[in-house]
Amino acid sequence: MKFLWFFLPLFLVAQESFISDYEYGEMLFNNPRGVSCLECHGEHGEGKVIVHYQDIHGKQAIKGADIRKKTLEEMINAVSSYHKVMPRYYLTDDEVKAIYEYLQIKNKAYLNQ
Repeated sequence: MKFLWFFLPLFLVAQESFISDYEYGEMLFNNPRGVSCLECHGEHGEGKVIVHYQDIHGKQAIKGADIRKKTLEEMINAVSSYHKVMPRYYLTDDEVKAIYEYLQIKNKAYLNQ
């Protein structure tokens, strides 16, 4: 019992969460609802080629959009809308905000150019 009293102050001052906002945003970006954002938008949100295909116009590519300079509102609208390629994720505004803030931190040098 004395052992528990020793750790009581540590429990009282401990943070409420075991994961930082950055880590939460990273987790959501890497696997929001089974399909990773980075699969199409790239590791930094820069966009990448999803698939190449051939049609009557020649070689074509489907590419994920560069989302690094999107506003929070644009990202919320994009995630909650239907697209030809991107699945609808049903993320909450707070979850999209966590992803947005994660990308802002991760791309700080790029965004300050």
